[in-house]
Amino acid sequence: MVTNPLDYVEPLGKAGASGLGTSKDNWKELIQNIKSHGMRPGVSIKPGTSVEEVYPLCFSLVEAENPVEMVLVMTVEPGFGGQKFMPGMMDKVRILRKKYPSLDIEVDGGLGPSTIDVAASAGANCIVVVYLTTSCNQYPSRQRHKRDDTFNILQL
Repeated sequence: MVTNPLDYVEPLGKAGASGLGTSKDNWKELIQNIKSHGMRPGVSIKPGTSVEEVYPLCFSLVEAENPVEMVLVMTVEPGFGGQKFMPGMMDKVRILRKKYPSLDIEVDGGLGPSTIDVAASAGANCIVVVYLTTSCNQYPSRQRHKRDDTFNILQL
């Protein structure tokens, strides 16, 4: 999360980013700007944000020329690492998947070997696994083991 997301659209587009997510504030201008720089627009929702608040953004998948193409459901409160996965956020993922079957739904926060399958089963098709790359104590053997575990889980 950044304070002034419009300041980052052009540099990230030039750097080759394929997509950029933002909060629901100022989304119309941001979506247009993100698309004009060749990226896929997304929107994120924190645990305290109602899933219904993104419906107008997702509804535009069908009816408008500047739709959001991805919703990021935060499964922890953003701001600091090491938090526990909040399984209650999977209700938001299930609701979005049912309502928008072709929407990319990403989850981020507290995901690891014991939670990836929960998120995927709920309907998430993009999973951020920072935990797996930052919690390894013995590089590279421990990291390789965790990476292999993650691939095995994702193939289920």
